[in-house]
Amino acid sequence: MTGEHDTPNWLTAEEQNAWRRYMDGNSRLMEVLNRNLHDQHGLSLAEYRILVMLTEAPEGSLRMSELADGVLSSRSRLTHQIRRMETDGMVVRSSCPDDGRGVLATVTDEGRRRLAEAAPTHVDDVRTNLIDLLSKSELKTLARIFARVDGALAEK
Repeated sequence: MTGEHDTPNWLTAEEQNAWRRYMDGNSRLMEVLNRNLHDQHGLSLAEYRILVMLTEAPEGSLRMSELADGVLSSRSRLTHQIRRMETDGMVVRSSCPDDGRGVLATVTDEGRRRLAEAAPTHVDDVRTNLIDLLSKSELKTLARIFARVDGALAEK
């Protein structure tokens, strides 16, 4: 980190190129994934991710705090998202049986149905717009890179 009077450690041309290509490619990929889920299934990418996490959880339930950590969302943003999904019948909220202060989010049959409908579209989009564009070696490298980035940022 630079101090107030330190010279910034500017990116080299090669570093700048890599950074900008990552930013542009990631933005475009997330936009396509989100748009296609929304247009074809009335789901946002955030809703899809929440439904995936809940269906993979034991009994289809997670504490809101665990869900927020898992989808990398603020708790207030997740609360609003879950409220909308509850209105659409995809999830229900309830008090944690072992801790009255905690709130559980549970996927409903409607949420499972919507996820099952949307999953083929999402997987096809991920495959077409990322996976199939890379070699097996590039996929392994991509996974290692973002495991390292995620691990470093999780410690902060």
